[in-house]
Amino acid sequence: MPEIKTIGVAGSGTMGAGIAIVAARAGFRTVAFDASQDALDRARRQTESFFAKSVERKKLSAEQVKTILSNLSSTTKLEGLAACDIVIEAVYEDLEVKRALLGKLNAVCPDHTIFASNTSTLSIAEIASGSGRDDRVVGMHFCLPAQLMKLIEVSTGLNTSDQTFQTAWKFCLAMGQTPVKTKDHPGFILNYFIVPFNNDAIRMVEAGIAEPADIDTAIKKALGYPMGPLELIDWVGLDTQLKLCEAFYKMTYDPRAACPPLVRRMVAAGHLGRKTGRGFYKYDRDGMFGG
Repeated sequence: MPEIKTIGVAGSGTMGAGIAIVAARAGFRTVAFDASQDALDRARRQTESFFAKSVERKKLSAEQVKTILSNLSSTTKLEGLAACDIVIEAVYEDLEVKRALLGKLNAVCPDHTIFASNTSTLSIAEIASGSGRDDRVVGMHFCLPAQLMKLIEVSTGLNTSDQTFQTAWKFCLAMGQTPVKTKDHPGFILNYFIVPFNNDAIRMVEAGIAEPADIDTAIKKALGYPMGPLELIDWVGLDTQLKLCEAFYKMTYDPRAACPPLVRRMVAAGHLGRKTGRGFYKYDRDGMFGG
């Protein structure tokens, strides 16, 4: 299997933009794909803002940032990913959407291209079943925010080859990330704990037990979390939280994984978190974690 030199990231939401930053920062040629030019433009603004803060904090020089940004291009056409050695999908947590995307990529990308899914709850084997190359599909779940968090959960489907897994593992290390191996199990490691935990925090707000800021402060100060559960949900997006809950509950029937009614009401009202400027908190819509 050829060495990975060019990376594609399919989906330019919060997660996809962060993954693209990680890859470009590590020196890889990186192509961001999204069907929406607006999404690509927003991701570019967020990326430039992120690196501007990196320079302000003296973590990177202006020349280094110039080089990194030169590694990053974008496209609204899937054909723009044809030269990629690995394509990481970071689209909605919907099995059919992911499966269909990999099927389309299969018609565009050369045989050696690995498809990696950033899914945090869905089965890698089921996603791979629509790819036409299920031996070259692997799970690579980056943690939010990807550009700051080092952990990647790497998981295999039933037909993922050992060569594919080893290539993905080495690629994670080459990006400066810390991979951990997980089985193809609902929620893998992190979301097995986090989805029910975050839902519990939402239900506390819904019941009027405490305000979001007080819940987040308690969790951060007492448990040492860098971010509170409601802050995290706003970063992920309330619409994404809804899909996570639906996918996780469908596979586990864990009552704590069932989506709280408050989430559905907030999504219906357009309060999706940072991406719309309002969720459990209010925001500058183009905000992103500083470098």
